[in-house]
Amino acid sequence: MKKKTYAVIGLGKFGYAVAETLAKAGCEVLAVDRNSEKIQALSPYVTYPLCADVTDPGVLESLDFSHIDVAVIGFSDKMEASVVTTLFVKEAGVPYVMVKANGALHGQILKKVGADEIIFPEQVTGKRVAGNFISGGFQDFFELSDEVSIVEMPVLEKWVGKNLKELNLRQNHGLNVIALKENGQVSINIDPNSPLRTDQILGIVGTNAVLRKLKENS
Repeated sequence: MKKKTYAVIGLGKFGYAVAETLAKAGCEVLAVDRNSEKIQALSPYVTYPLCADVTDPGVLESLDFSHIDVAVIGFSDKMEASVVTTLFVKEAGVPYVMVKANGALHGQILKKVGADEIIFPEQVTGKRVAGNFISGGFQDFFELSDEVSIVEMPVLEKWVGKNLKELNLRQNHGLNVIALKENGQVSINIDPNSPLRTDQILGIVGTNAVLRKLKENS
């Protein structure tokens, strides 16, 4: 499966964490910021480091977004510039645009000009946003350490009708099922003999390497 290509525009604390995490996970990343020191620090990791000021109207027009699958606009201090950048990137054909907002009004305006997702960084970290991108088929993702994460994922088709005892995920895959969600309710007391259904969500702990392999083979 081809990995997605990302553009991260604005490398404050939030944008920098998104770009660095994606790049270290092996994703192609275009990182843009007017601060040359930040660009220099990220240049060993990102695919396309670019020192440029996107608040300059000519800069955006000079950038090629045709190969970008996801754009993350990581600056919110200049509302007009973030709105213009969002509008330009969407009109350039980027399928999914996530934008950092500094308040509810800012977020509403960004939605109106085409932003697919609004992020309020005080509620979610850049590293977790990148983790959710990387985790792909998982419904939610929380990194416990550099090597281990918790994910929420639907019951795989090949697991439907089988029970946890039969699947023996810990022995066969190194995965630990810690919770089961159904009908909006979460249970940690899971019956290992109960057949799994398609409408259930599993909470699973595993190494990032094993979880990536699980996603790729699902």
